[in-house]
Amino acid sequence: MLSLIGSRVNAVSAEFAEQLGDSSKDVSVAKQLKGIRPLKDAWSEWSHLRKALDDTVALLDDPSMRELAQEEHHSLITSLTAHLQSTFPSLLFSASSSSSSTAHLSALIELKSGVGGSESSLFVSDLLRMYMRLSHDRKWQPTVLNANEIDTGGLKDVILEVKGEGAYEALRWESGVHRVQRVPATEASGRVHTSTVAAVVLPLSDGESNDRDDELYKKEDVKVETMRARGAGGQHVNKTESAIRLTHTPTGITVSMQDERSQHENRRRAYQVLSARLMDLKLTKEQADRRAVRRDLVRTADRSEKIRTYNLPQDRVTDHRLGKSGMSWGDVMERNGLEDLIEGLQERHQKEVVEEVLAEWEEAEKGRAK
Repeated sequence: MLSLIGSRVNAVSAEFAEQLGDSSKDVSVAKQLKGIRPLKDAWSEWSHLRKALDDTVALLDDPSMRELAQEEHHSLITSLTAHLQSTFPSLLFSASSSSSSTAHLSALIELKSGVGGSESSLFVSDLLRMYMRLSHDRKWQPTVLNANEIDTGGLKDVILEVKGEGAYEALRWESGVHRVQRVPATEASGRVHTSTVAAVVLPLSDGESNDRDDELYKKEDVKVETMRARGAGGQHVNKTESAIRLTHTPTGITVSMQDERSQHENRRRAYQVLSARLMDLKLTKEQADRRAVRRDLVRTADRSEKIRTYNLPQDRVTDHRLGKSGMSWGDVMERNGLEDLIEGLQERHQKEVVEEVLAEWEEAEKGRAK
């Protein structure tokens, strides 16, 4: 890692010095230098600390200076270790375009019942409460945009908006299949049933940004349909056509919204969800393109992949990505267990991104060496 950081800092600095005055390249090189400046400063500090350590080692053999040198030696080792374990990884992660582009975004969480019928719908309600509680704990603003209830209780599907700095970066790891194993209240024989819920977490831009929406879709590519809202049993619940369905023709993405009585509000929310889905599609494509260029695939959870199992008879929650299986249902649903899982997944992601950046720089070094 250290040799690659040093080479990268020196290469960008040398390129900037060499092309200084070339107006056709000034902007791009200056942008690279600005992006790497925090890492350059940290590298300079590291080099200074490393030289000071070498000087201190020479004093350890001097009886008159040994005690003072030992204190200085310990302090320098502590600082150098902090650079290796924290400063450099953090700066490398920040240097990645994949982190900086989504760090501030809010989130949309879509939960859909899967295998298990009414038990799956009840599990949707459980997960919704879990994310609402987490949002309140983190001082985010959760709002249910759309929810389809079923007659037997629970939710067939729900869309939850979570507004707040860093909501998407924290919640994005919840995308995937959540599985619950428990005995339904109607099961007389006590047999354990398995049910699933599919979760999709989408990036959501704050505020009304027409420019950003224009980048994601053209208005003429969106088909707008109005209809009367329907209740849980399929019956019409009002006489006005307040429900909205949007279809993005190029991708086939559809969004339906009917929770509000106002067609205007349903339309606004539907476009909000459409923008989030298209932004997610854009980010996913950019990530895939980066991987294809580097030929260095980084493991991420596929949305069809089982990510977590909640086993109620054994009171155990297992996160299959972390290989962690020690928390109870109450820990995750009602206490800080979900926070711990998210923190572990973020650390795992940061490590992968750092490895990704270093692999990219290593390829660049090989290219310069040819």
